[in-house]
Amino acid sequence: MGEVLLTALLVGGGAFAAGFFVQQYLIRQKTEKAQHDAANILQEAQNKQKEILLEAKEEALKLKDKSEQEAIRLRQEASDEQKRLHQKEESLDKRYESIEQKLLQVENTKKQAETINLKLEEEQKEMTQRLEQVAHMTSDEAKEELLSRVEKDIKEDALRLIREVETATKEEADRKAREIIAIALQRCATEHTAEITVSSVPLPNDEMKGRIIGREGRNIRALEKATGVDFIVDDTPETIVISSFDPVRREVARMALTTLIADGRIHPARIEEVVAKAEKDIEKVIMEAGQAAAVAAKVPGLQTDVIRYLGMLRFRFSYGQNVLDHSVEAATLAALIAAEMGADVQLVRKAALLHDIGKSIDHKTEGSHVQIGADLLKKLGFSERVIYAVQAHHEDVPLKTPEDFIVLVADAISGARPGARYDTVERYVERLQKLEEIVNSMPGVAKSYAIQAGREIRILVNPDEVDDLAAKKLAMDAAKRIEEGLEYPGQIKVNVLRETRAVEYAK
Repeated sequence: MGEVLLTALLVGGGAFAAGFFVQQYLIRQKTEKAQHDAANILQEAQNKQKEILLEAKEEALKLKDKSEQEAIRLRQEASDEQKRLHQKEESLDKRYESIEQKLLQVENTKKQAETINLKLEEEQKEMTQRLEQVAHMTSDEAKEELLSRVEKDIKEDALRLIREVETATKEEADRKAREIIAIALQRCATEHTAEITVSSVPLPNDEMKGRIIGREGRNIRALEKATGVDFIVDDTPETIVISSFDPVRREVARMALTTLIADGRIHPARIEEVVAKAEKDIEKVIMEAGQAAAVAAKVPGLQTDVIRYLGMLRFRFSYGQNVLDHSVEAATLAALIAAEMGADVQLVRKAALLHDIGKSIDHKTEGSHVQIGADLLKKLGFSERVIYAVQAHHEDVPLKTPEDFIVLVADAISGARPGARYDTVERYVERLQKLEEIVNSMPGVAKSYAIQAGREIRILVNPDEVDDLAAKKLAMDAAKRIEEGLEYPGQIKVNVLRETRAVEYAK
């Protein structure tokens, strides 16, 4: 057992010694290899250093040669420049001598000119004195006369130029405006006004008047109390007139009375029932009319209150033109004009549709329908641009944007187009007379004539009192007075005529 253990120890020790020597041998081999590699790297570095030094020396030699050549070139250029400067100096000396000679000549010429000017002044004085003696006026008076004539000629030329420019500009503007408006009207279907403000209800017979009045007037009192309108029963056969400033109440009364006449049962209890039903029916009609108007004008998203105010315009008329139909027509025209001009189409649609919304409650509120409408739109939360366009459609505020002008024009076209409104003969004649009175009151006017249904006024002036310049000013002043003193649809052309006649008799 002991021998085996000893043998094992010897074998293990030998193996350990053999492994140790092998390891030392490998380490020595790696060390020698590393030293060899290091020597190679060092040698390569030394070789690289020599190459860099050689290249640097070559580059330095090249730079030296280049700098020497550049110095030679600069010295040559400097020499050439010096020669040129020397030549210029010689040339300048020659020119200086020449200029001195010319100055002497100029001085001599100046002296001669002064002598001649003195002679001319003396001759001019003599000529002026002779002219004054011939013309019987001094030179200052002649100068004033000449300036006066020149000023008159300049004014006439300026006036003629202004007229030419105004005529050309107006013709071009009128042509473009007619083109835009014609396109808009062609694309907008319009109707002639056939409906007027009707406040009378036909009766089947005159006996119905007594039934409507009732015993001791209890039925008609009940009707007036329930509807808030006045029922006028007069000698007009088979007709009862309804009077009220509120068009909606008047329509409720008309519907209720028509229903009572058709039903035949007329007593206070039945009247209250029928009026209540008519109010519900009219509210439905109002909302339907407002919604239909918004759809026709292509203005979606309006609030319920706005729809209701619009619908109330269904029962409002202006010169026989239904205000709701007029608003829809104005919105359509405004959108077409805006599309042609490149303006904000949706803005003008909305502003034109709502421009007369104040008329729906103007019988309840003090103020113009423009201001009432603007205040109403502010409460309803509309934008400032829409509200301003509504305020500007009758020029209550200055027109600022193209959209403001478009809404104003669309409103005017819808109200002034043929068939849009009706007018009585008395009002028509009164307007023509007022137009002539305004013009005849102006100084220099001999006579005036309103023609073309009041759309043109021709003014005959006294030619001795009004010259061409004054005629132009008279036309402008007359137009301004007409704008301030007369209400009219569309526009009125002011035409001033001045005629001078020379009459002589041969005897």
